[in-house]
Amino acid sequence: MAESESNNTPIEDPRQLIDYLATGCKPKSAWRIGTEHEKFGFRLSDHSPVPYEGPNGIRAMLEGLQQFGWQPLMEGEHIIGLSQDGASITLEPGGQFELSGAPLENLHATCGEVNTHLKQVKQVAGNLDIGFLGLGFSPLWTRAETPMMPKGRYEIMTRYMPTRGTLGLDMMYRSCTVQVNLDFASEADMTRKFRVGLALQPIATALFANSPFTEGRPNGYLSFRSHVWTDTDPDRSGMLPFVFEDGFGFERYVDYALDVPMYFVQRDGVYRDAAGQSFRDFLDGRLPALPGEKPTLEDWASHLTTIFPEVRIKKFAEMRGADGGPWRRLCALPALWVGLMYDQSALDAAWDLVKGWSAEERQCLRDNVPKTALHTEFRDRPLREIAVEVLSIARGGLKARATRDQSGRDEQHFLDVLQEIVSSGQCPAEELLNNYKTEWNGDIHPIFDEYAY
Repeated sequence: MAESESNNTPIEDPRQLIDYLATGCKPKSAWRIGTEHEKFGFRLSDHSPVPYEGPNGIRAMLEGLQQFGWQPLMEGEHIIGLSQDGASITLEPGGQFELSGAPLENLHATCGEVNTHLKQVKQVAGNLDIGFLGLGFSPLWTRAETPMMPKGRYEIMTRYMPTRGTLGLDMMYRSCTVQVNLDFASEADMTRKFRVGLALQPIATALFANSPFTEGRPNGYLSFRSHVWTDTDPDRSGMLPFVFEDGFGFERYVDYALDVPMYFVQRDGVYRDAAGQSFRDFLDGRLPALPGEKPTLEDWASHLTTIFPEVRIKKFAEMRGADGGPWRRLCALPALWVGLMYDQSALDAAWDLVKGWSAEERQCLRDNVPKTALHTEFRDRPLREIAVEVLSIARGGLKARATRDQSGRDEQHFLDVLQEIVSSGQCPAEELLNNYKTEWNGDIHPIFDEYAY
């Protein structure tokens, strides 16, 4: 659900920053669903990563997809993405291929979009010796082996990340996620959804945990992608306990965002390094990267994209806690959150479930889930039991929406794959580890054949 508009309105009053977020408020009839997912490209011939350049590289993938009506997005001489009908295809730093879906009315349309995208990608990739894999973390390649895409913002972030944590470059170059972007009706509705999203994000992490390997071996985690975020950059990630404080709203989130150090400013298509500098100084015309200049609303929108908490607010709310995964689970993630948040009774029930959890409990849950997923003990019971309750609430929310496809099915069936996970008590990473230890005889390479799209 990309924000594609360009807004060069100068910021003369800090109130504009709050108003920018508030313009995202929409009546329920206008609520939409935007699904994003990332995937790893690899060589079918030898399972090596795919570079940007070359006749069979990522650039060739982007050029090949234009046969389906996608329009190129350029940065200098490099094609760095594609756009079509409100959707975009973009590149993460290590070449992870991302679909940022258009804002769509229901899960049937969302899943149809995912299916169409993956079919197009497979058609083009098959002629280029490229396959794609849905996992939360690169299972084989080292950082040094992973290519870097030619985007100016990534050069700046690559220099800055190691100053703020030990795993930031792993986040950039070796992780993949699936997320859903959802609308809110009002400031109060945003606040309720933000709180429920933060509290329950570890449930999503556990259900979708799918990153147990690093450089060909088990890494000791079920969601290593989630663990990576614990040592990426504390200034811009985490569980945001202040969201649960009385009086939270757009203004408080703006205060938080202003305190997150900047990465860059873009002028005339060029990224200027502003890493570690203050947006507050920018508002006062004292940004070292652009002396005397003041920001525009486009600068503010760009800054908001460099903040990475478990739930992020822009003109919509982003649920960010899940590992990337295979085809079926890409539709399950939006189904989970739409079921919880787009029906008022379901949202109220979800809030009733989590409202008594303390900040310490929420943080402890978030810290433990990457290792133990659904087996995590929380409030004297396994997290799997809470996940059962959460799925029941989500299913009720989807049933109440009563949005049917051409066959007459409502949206509940998109949760079936998650129901299978909680019924078994085994997250996807545990299935992978079992295969690695038994059928694969300790060899990671079969994952590229058995779990590719």
